[in-house]
Amino acid sequence: MTKILVIAKNVFQEVVRDRILYIIGFYALILAVANRALPEYAASTEDKMFLDFGIAAMSAISVIVAVFIGTGLVNKEIEKRTILLLIAKPVSRGEFITGKFLGLSSVLAVLIASMTAIYLLFLQFGNVPYSIASILIASLFLCLQLAVINAVAITFGVFTSSLLAVALTFAVYLMGNITQNLVQLSRMSRNPVMERISQGLYLILPDLSRLDLKNDAVYGLQAIPDMATLLGNAVYGLIYITFLLAIAIFIFSHREF
Repeated sequence: MTKILVIAKNVFQEVVRDRILYIIGFYALILAVANRALPEYAASTEDKMFLDFGIAAMSAISVIVAVFIGTGLVNKEIEKRTILLLIAKPVSRGEFITGKFLGLSSVLAVLIASMTAIYLLFLQFGNVPYSIASILIASLFLCLQLAVINAVAITFGVFTSSLLAVALTFAVYLMGNITQNLVQLSRMSRNPVMERISQGLYLILPDLSRLDLKNDAVYGLQAIPDMATLLGNAVYGLIYITFLLAIAIFIFSHREF
């Protein structure tokens, strides 16, 4: 566990040195512009639009960070041949992958926490009515969703090029948010082939819509799922992360350098 934490700490420090946390300032700038611009276009619904825009922007920015950095965590070590130095040390490949995952996940958690704090400040000073509980729960589940995307990015980055890994990870993210809709559409079509394909995609791809509570944050506490549903969705995300990391470790353990 100590080795994993050391690797995670190094990843965190390396990402911070790359000035990734400047994104927090960029997010604050986006909110400031939206706060001034939205009333010009939506005089009666600007509060609801700002609520929706703020958390959607937070999600989009953090997903981009997770995909582009996650896919390069392992690939960068391979391309620079620094992987040869790392695997020569008394560190297993499983510890290496797990440490990389935890390091980037901690960076994403800091990003989400900081952007959530900025978001709440804008809501407070703008006198926008909101439910702090629903926003905090949505942010927590966004962290879990990003952890899943992080695991997907690392898994693809283990055995593909960085560019292909980025494309595949974005594809999984987009498909993972609409798998439930695909299943429903296939049932409406009453086509057995389409139903089997959609069911297969639903079983293979992560159902990221279960971890997406943006609408619940916008429409208030009454829309939040019950505690049993929240816990079930959280367990689902953790199981999927474990499964992906197991695949990444298995593939990485059989790679020759």
